[in-house]
Amino acid sequence: MTVRTWTVIGSVAMLTLLIVLPEVLRSYYLALATKMLIFALFAMSLDLLLGYTGLASLGHAAYFGVAAYAIALLVVRADLDSGLAFPVALVAAAGTGALFAPLALRARGSYFLMITFALAQVVWSVAFGWRSLTNGDDGMPDIVRPNFGWSLDNTTSFYYFVLAIVGVATLSLVAIVRSPFGRALRGIRESESRMQALGYDVWRHQYAAFVLAATFAGIAGALYAYYNRFVGPEYLYVVQSAEALIMVILGGAGTLIGPAIGAGLIVFLEDFVSSMTEHWVLVLGIIYVLVTLFAPRGVIGLVEQFRQRRAKP
Repeated sequence: MTVRTWTVIGSVAMLTLLIVLPEVLRSYYLALATKMLIFALFAMSLDLLLGYTGLASLGHAAYFGVAAYAIALLVVRADLDSGLAFPVALVAAAGTGALFAPLALRARGSYFLMITFALAQVVWSVAFGWRSLTNGDDGMPDIVRPNFGWSLDNTTSFYYFVLAIVGVATLSLVAIVRSPFGRALRGIRESESRMQALGYDVWRHQYAAFVLAATFAGIAGALYAYYNRFVGPEYLYVVQSAEALIMVILGGAGTLIGPAIGAGLIVFLEDFVSSMTEHWVLVLGIIYVLVTLFAPRGVIGLVEQFRQRRAKP
């Protein structure tokens, strides 16, 4: 069978597994699976920048957190219907990306990394310091989940809601990276000067990728606000951005499925290791270092190496 056939079979098997999960998992593990789906989308949104456009951002949590805070402010402060707050939150994330992109895209390499970090810290400082609006480091609790004719308060119904949103977002990302626009992004990642010589407007492609990545990160942030029913400054903090980078690197940049796998592994390891030892951050750090040293292309790279070795006569 061809690679495409195996891809289709694997996709159908994965979708079937995700659909039947509530039948085989207890409530706690189903909630953990929901969190994995949310962070898988967050990691894939960053991969659109890092893996496909070649722009390593250390401030991606800004759009994740802006959408989450938009949900909290509209639902808790403005008493807006939670379902109506969702599209507004996405507009807020996309708008923040559109505002930050012209500033960030003036730099490249480590300078791009640092300017995205600085921009995200500005948003974090607003959320942390403006106590009258955001409650500062106390955060904003009591976020009501949407109600579309059925309650999302139980774990199973909310899991299916998240699965549907993440599924549509993932299909949209796949369509983007397989389109001529996505192929142009990969060309820009390899050589900006060559793409300019071919007549492509490199800056506009990077700007569009930046805003799209911010929008998809906003979807993840809004879902996470519903998941926790709480929003705090840590949603915007650099640790959240760094964790997203690790998810992409651990799974394998430039593949979409790789960052999703990396997100699932990290969410699972954080839960499992933290239940075993209070020094779980140290254990996770060691794991990340070992993966970086011995699997620089991530989990997907390891699978590809194994497949190539098996294919050799």
